[in-house]
Amino acid sequence: MVPETLEAFKDTLVKATPSVDWSQALQSIWWAAKGNWNASHDIAQDLHTKMGSRIHAYLHRLEGDDWNAGYWYRQANVPFPKCSLEGELQKLIESVLEH
Repeated sequence: MVPETLEAFKDTLVKATPSVDWSQALQSIWWAAKGNWNASHDIAQDLHTKMGSRIHAYLHRLEGDDWNAGYWYRQANVPFPKCSLEGELQKLIESVLEH
């Protein structure tokens, strides 16, 4: 079952893996929220959507690679965020849950 709220999403983070019934975008952002950059990136780099590009951008921003992150933000057609990484992650989660 797909979480309907940010809090419900956060409650799933105690599990070992995300639900296989979730979208790839939700699984990718779940791994990011768990702190598993590689698992999240493995999914995001194969998501050829604006959301996949947004998640990919966030991941490169998280690792400190602003040049690469900038490329992916441009692919997603969104400006480079001025908010904190935590704030951006929360916005990404909420955005993925809305779709």
